[in-house]
Amino acid sequence: MIPTLVIGLREGLEAALIVGIIAAFLGRNGRRDALRQMWIGVAAAVALCLLIGVGLVTLSQELPQQAQEGMETVIGLFAVVMVTFMILWMSKHSRYLKRDLEGAASDALARGSAGALVAMAFLAVLREGFETSVFLVSVLQNSASVASGTIGAVLGILIAVAIGYGIYRGGVRLNMARFFTVTGLVLVLVAAGLLMTSLHTAHEAGWLNVGQATAVDLTWLVRPGTVLESLFTGVLGWQARPAVIEAIGWLVYAVPMFCYVAWPRRRKAPAAKKSTEPAPAPVDAA
Repeated sequence: MIPTLVIGLREGLEAALIVGIIAAFLGRNGRRDALRQMWIGVAAAVALCLLIGVGLVTLSQELPQQAQEGMETVIGLFAVVMVTFMILWMSKHSRYLKRDLEGAASDALARGSAGALVAMAFLAVLREGFETSVFLVSVLQNSASVASGTIGAVLGILIAVAIGYGIYRGGVRLNMARFFTVTGLVLVLVAAGLLMTSLHTAHEAGWLNVGQATAVDLTWLVRPGTVLESLFTGVLGWQARPAVIEAIGWLVYAVPMFCYVAWPRRRKAPAAKKSTEPAPAPVDAA
């Protein structure tokens, strides 16, 4: 439940922030016509993402067992690539997201193109929704409880929508850089576990046969039905007897990514303003 809640919260808040910033900008500039179009575009993007998620689940269930393992591997690796890109991008741009979006919106309105803002909101929701669909499908396929994972995802999205609405109305203040750093660290662990699971399903599909010896025996720690078992398998992706290639994949991905996201970043110093006053005339020495 924890991994899907974080995924829903993180991805949902990104989309809610972008839509909320654009909606507030259009409202301040009296473009209610474009605002209505934007909400239609957002609804269409959400519906399209739901269709993608349902289609992936349906296709996976209709395949033979070995083909299902192969498809789970492909979806899992694709999800890892997408979430990695998203983590890296937000690590660089979260602090200045509002400023950059309002700058782009101002330029679009200056050119008389409110349609660009509608397209921006549609594509933002479509991108985040597509990432969420693929990531959640991959996580839920390897979840011990699909119902619990689904509830976590729905709760995360609802919390994200509530926070986004609060920011839009001006009643919620949130340190974006800190928020995305903390959730980014959790997602690094989830993605590392997803990579580990993908390496396992790749072996089940007959694609990966090296490094299949047991790396470590965790049966004394990862016992079925315990809190530690939920933590290790549900969040970290570690099974009771992980293979060598799975443990290596987890470490190679998680350690550098965790260090990168956790590394403190300095704020850019504002550029010094150029003085418009004339330079003083040189003084001749006596």
